Amino acid sequence: MIIITGDKYDEILKEKNSEKILFPEYGKNKEKLKKFVNKLNGNEMIVTASLELIDLILEEFQGEEHFLIYSNTGKELTFKETYELRKYLDFDLRGTETKETEKVSVLFCEGKTDSKFFKASYKKVFGFKETKDLPPNLKLIETLFERDNYELIKNEDGYIAIIPSEGNAGVIRNLENFLRAMEVFNFYVQKIGVAIDIDESEEAVMQSIKGKLSSFRYKVSKKGFKVGSTEIIPLLIGTKIDLGPCVEWQKPTVEDFMLAILEGDRTFKKLDRTINILCLDLKRKLKPKEVIYLAMAAKKFWGNLEGFYEMSIMRTPKWKVEKILKESRLYEKMESLLPSL
Repeated sequence: MIIITGDKYDEILKEKNSEKILFPEYGKNKEKLKKFVNKLNGNEMIVTASLELIDLILEEFQGEEHFLIYSNTGKELTFKETYELRKYLDFDLRGTETKETEKVSVLFCEGKTDSKFFKASYKKVFGFKETKDLPPNLKLIETLFERDNYELIKNEDGYIAIIPSEGNAGVIRNLENFLRAMEVFNFYVQKIGVAIDIDESEEAVMQSIKGKLSSFRYKVSKKGFKVGSTEIIPLLIGTKIDLGPCVEWQKPTVEDFMLAILEGDRTFKKLDRTINILCLDLKRKLKPKEVIYLAMAAKKFWGNLEGFYEMSIMRTPKWKVEKILKESRLYEKMESLLPSL
């Protein structure tokens, strides 16, 4: 199966001998499109401008022997890459011509709470503000930023897009797919950050990143890696934070930073006795996230965890947030990700 998108499909069609079907979506509703896809045998070449049809085909045919070709560049993606770009980045596989390029950095992080942590930290420490003014080089993932938890912030130098990615594996997956999309659809961002918890060792995480970059021509740089002119910057979350005798530290996570930010707060100090009592009653140490939920209740915050992270950081003095980021070795990497002139 070959799907062709873009404006120069005539040139691709001349090179291929498969059965050709041009724009089969015309005159069909979703039910008719489903019936059309059900009759396909997987050997066709389909030219289409319909994301709905592409999605239906990707659900039916997911092997790596199938390809999507973007005719404007003549480059291709496997259906596996195509499916993941649609599922996780809502990528517009029809492409677009990017005439202007703003200074843009993309940060892939593990989850929704991580994205709120980084957004609030960039706002508090580096003076960013939220924006709906989408830069042209992010046009192909525009619909992402119409949803909750996908963050777009801006300062006078440029933009940072912060995208949660469903765990460590999701961060690495999105890095690889986004780099492939840049290559195929001919757009560019200055920097890509990957924020990952060090579950086992820093070396293991770096090897995982290098493994995904091995399919690209990458170089090691002072900040991390370089693919073409795009910097790849690892933001490794790996600082062990002492949370006291009644809180169990398991592995480095953003929750640790949040507890460090909350530490010293008057309301949080009052929780010491509650934490000790619960530790005795439960006959176990509390997990960091459980302590954060106690802090939410003590502060009478009835929103979600992500909102609490953002509120807490924005209400904390800048010097304190900055100090914690520096102690955790995140500050320098976050600074490296800033869009530059």
